[in-house]
Order: sequence, then structure tokens, then C-alpha cells
Amino acid sequence: MHEQRSPNCGPRKNGLTPRLIVLHYTAMQSATGAIDWLCAPEAQVSAHYVIARDGAVTQLVPEDLRAWHAGRGQWGGCWDVNSASIGIELDNDGVSPFAAPLMASLEALLAEMMTRWALGPAQVIGHSDLAPGRKIDPGPRFDWRRLARGGHAIWPSAEDLAATGAVPVDAARFASDLATFGMTHPVDPETRLAALRARFRPGATGPLAEQDMCLAATLARRWPVDPTLGQG
Repeated sequence: MHEQRSPNCGPRKNGLTPRLIVLHYTAMQSATGAIDWLCAPEAQVSAHYVIARDGAVTQLVPEDLRAWHAGRGQWGGCWDVNSASIGIELDNDGVSPFAAPLMASLEALLAEMMTRWALGPAQVIGHSDLAPGRKIDPGPRFDWRRLARGGHAIWPSAEDLAATGAVPVDAARFASDLATFGMTHPVDPETRLAALRARFRPGATGPLAEQDMCLAATLARRWPVDPTLGQG
């Protein structure tokens, strides 16, 4: 692991410690360019780690400090996601598949951090989960299923969905179930639906459907967000 310290960080606020890991993509042409930008004082952004396409890992901010990666958003009852999370930037342009060496390094890093901070797979989320509409990363090309197979993220199984059963289309229940899961940032219904599909149903289109309802109900039943999230 390489180290290149970013000045864009500070103490975690209100006694918070890492309770989430947030995945991003850099949307830049190279990891070097992303690192330089995340370390530039004028950028006013940073992350704890950057993982290059060749698998090289660079730490920019120590895990006990607050990096400036999440911005405006919310997960569960937590508005200051920066103080409650670790941010990982993935070297990807947003449209290409994620490189195999990058994914291998990500899995290894996640395993270490999840052990170190006693985090479960549901505590690994995407930037688009906490800031739907404003952010779309890590995007529909990211392989959440792979992370879930290794215990480093979640993915509802066919058995999970079958156990939930059919759920009639109901916009109010859909919003409530996603809030129970953690998607609490206030957005319009279309944006909320698009954010869910981007992660769990890439390529799905059209109005709210029973498949979306079943998925949201399964997420709420299997992985409800910790109600103490955001509390020191």
C-alpha cells in the first residue's frame, strides 16, 4: 500500500467512528490524476483510499480521520456521512467494466476494514445510495454480486425474494421500505426508484413494478439500517 497524504480531512465529529464504507468511482482517466485532485487543497474533496485499475492501493487519509468524500446526502438517520464512514475511490471512468485487479484489491481491503471496525456487509454502500440523483457512482457496471459472494456487500438471493413473496405496487410502502433499509435522503419517487434499480436491477425501466416492491420489502426485512447510525 502506498501513502500520499491529502490535506482535505479533519477530525470526525460528534464522537462518530466508521459505521459505513462508501464506494465511489473516480470518473477520471487515471488513478494518478484522481489522487492529485483529491490531494489538492483547492479541490476540497478527498477519500481514505484510491484503488487503481492495476490493483495498487493508495491511502490518502487515515481511517480515524474524516475525509471529505460523501458530500450532501443521508443514510438512515445519519446526515454527516463523512464522520460515520470510510470512503474508497475506484479508478473507473463510469462506463467501463471494473478491472479484475482493482476488484481483487477492493475485496482484500474491505475484508481488513470490516474486521477492524466490526462492520457487516450491509454497511458497505454506494455513493448513489446515500445521495440518489446527485450521485450515480459506483454505477451499473459495478459488480455488487461479486462483493456479496465474498461477504463484503449484500445481494438478495432468489430465496430471499421468494420468502418475501408478491407485494402489490404501493408508492408509499415502497418509500417506507427503502427508508427502513437506509435510503432516507429526500428525493422524488422517480429518483428513488432509479437509485434502487441502478444498484440491484441494472437496466430495468418503466414505472414502479411488483419486482421493485418485492426487492424493497426484502431489503427492509433482511437488512434494516441501524437506528443508532449517526449517533456518537
